Amino acid sequence: MILSEEYLQNLFDKAFPQIRSVAGCAVVLEGSIAEGFGNSSSDIDFLLIADGDAELPTMPSLLFVDGRRVEIRARSVRQVTEQFAAITAVGAGRPAEDLLNRCQRLLGSFPLRDPELVGRVKGLMSLNDFRAAVRDWWAHAARQSIRYALALRRLGQEREAAAWTEAGLLQAVKAWAADRGETYLEPKWLPLQLDRIGDDPLSARYRPLASLDVSGLGAAEYVSAGARLTADLGVSGAAPGSGRITVARAGEVTTWQTGERVHVVRGRQDVFVLGDRAARVWRSLVFGRTLEQALAAAGAAEAGPLIAQFLRFGLIRVAWRGEGPIVPGMPLAAPSGDVTPPPSTARPVVGVGGATAVGAEAVDLVPVPARRFSAAAMTLVWSNVVVENAREDLIGALDRGQWGVAQLSARRIVRFALRGLLSAYAVNPLPPDSEVVLRLSLLPAGPDVDGIRARAAHLETLTIGSTAQGAGALASLDDFVALVRGATGAGGFPSSFDSSDGWRRTLEIGYDWLRLGAHLDADLPIDEASDLLANGGAQPHAASA
Repeated sequence: MILSEEYLQNLFDKAFPQIRSVAGCAVVLEGSIAEGFGNSSSDIDFLLIADGDAELPTMPSLLFVDGRRVEIRARSVRQVTEQFAAITAVGAGRPAEDLLNRCQRLLGSFPLRDPELVGRVKGLMSLNDFRAAVRDWWAHAARQSIRYALALRRLGQEREAAAWTEAGLLQAVKAWAADRGETYLEPKWLPLQLDRIGDDPLSARYRPLASLDVSGLGAAEYVSAGARLTADLGVSGAAPGSGRITVARAGEVTTWQTGERVHVVRGRQDVFVLGDRAARVWRSLVFGRTLEQALAAAGAAEAGPLIAQFLRFGLIRVAWRGEGPIVPGMPLAAPSGDVTPPPSTARPVVGVGGATAVGAEAVDLVPVPARRFSAAAMTLVWSNVVVENAREDLIGALDRGQWGVAQLSARRIVRFALRGLLSAYAVNPLPPDSEVVLRLSLLPAGPDVDGIRARAAHLETLTIGSTAQGAGALASLDDFVALVRGATGAGGFPSSFDSSDGWRRTLEIGYDWLRLGAHLDADLPIDEASDLLANGGAQPHAASA
C-alpha cells in the first residue's frame, strides 16, 4: 500500500472520536489504497464491522482529518452475511452494481482492528465464487455494449458505435482480469491491474485498442476489431453477422395519428411529433424484423439515422435474436437510459392537425406533458366547433333583427376563438371566458399574436343595433376567426353545421384527439364526447353507428 499501517492506525484514532461508536467493531481499510492502487488524492475509506445483527445505515460519514478526506461506513455481520448470500443465491440473476462493489471492497480490504472477526466475515464468501460472479457481471455488460455497437454501426452511426465498442472492450477486459484475481470494480485502475497481471498477448492487444483515437483505425474498422478481441477475451454472443439484431417494441410507447401528423407517446408523459419523412420511416417499422429488413422496408437514405434517433429516445428497442432486448450500460458511471432531447421551441404548440414539427426529419419533443397536450388539443377542436355554432346563431339573429342576441353571439365567437388560440399555445386549464382577452398577455409577442390581441380588444366592445352594424360585425368577425385559425393551424376547419359532410369531418377531427385524450385520462371538453368515443367516432343514433 502507498500508506503505512502505522499511519492508517493513527489516522483512524483521530477520526474515531468524531463518529458515534459501535461496540465490538472490527475495522478495515477498503478501496483503492487497500487494493494497492491509489494516490495523494485518494479517499481513506474505513469500514466498521459490528459483531451482531444491527441494521446500520449504508450512507458513509465524510470527515476531514490531517488534510485527508476520510469516509467511514459501518455494517453488521448480519448485513454482510445477507449481502454475500445475495451474490451466490441460485437464480438471483445479475447482482446489483452497488451490492457487488460493497462485497468486493470488503473482500479486498486490509484489517486494522480485530483481524479475527475480519477473517471470519471474509470467510463467508468463496473467493473463487466471487471471481466468477464479477467475471460474469462484466461479461454481461460487455456483451450488451458490443451488441449495441453493432446495431448502431448497421444504422450508419459509426462514431457512436465506436464509443460503445470502447466501453464494451473495457468491460470485456475487466471480465478477463477478474478471472485472474483482479476483481476491483473501479475501471480507472484497469491499467495498473493489467500491469499486475503481467505480460499477456490479450492485454497487449487491448492497449492499442483502448480507444478509437489510440487505435488509429476508422470507426467501422474499430468496431470490427473490438468485437473480435471481445470474443477472444472470452465474452461470447456478440459476434458480427447479418440477421442477428431485430427491431423490438419499447414498453409504454404508443402511436397516435391526427390527420397526417404522427405523434408518439412515451411512458404516458412525453409526446414526440414526427416530421413527414420521420413519420414514413416510423410507419414502415415492423417489430421482429431484422435491422437489414427494417432499412430495406424504409427504402430511404435517411432511414438509418432516423431509426437510430428512435432508438436513442426509447421509442423502439433493438434485440438479439432469441435472447431478448439489448440493454447497454456503463457500470460505475452515470446511469444510462433513454435520451430526452430539449423541448421543441415551435409555437404554437398544437394545431387542429397535430403538433408542430420543425423539418421533415424532425423527432421533436412537445414542450408540455402528454396529458396537458391532449387536453389542450381537444379544447382547441371544441372551441372551433363552438365558433361555428355561434356564427350560425349570429346569422339567425341578424336575419330576425334580434340585436341583443346577435351581440351576445358575436362576443361568444370572439371568446371561443381566443380559447382556441390559448389552447394552441397549450394554456390548459383555460381562464374564465370573461378573462380570455386579458389573458392574451400570457402568449409570447409576435406579429400574429399582437395583431389578434389588438383586434380582439376592439371586437369585445362591438355594438350591434342595426342591419348595417350586423353586416359589418359579421365581416369583421369572419376576418378575425380566419386570422386566429391561420395562426393556430386550423385554417381548414370545416363548417361544422352547414352540411352532413362538414359535420362528419368535424367528428373525425374530434375523434382523433378524443382517442388520445381518453388513453391519457385527460379531461374531455364536454361530457357528450364520451359517447363519440364509445361509438368509434360515429354519432350514437345514426344507423351506421
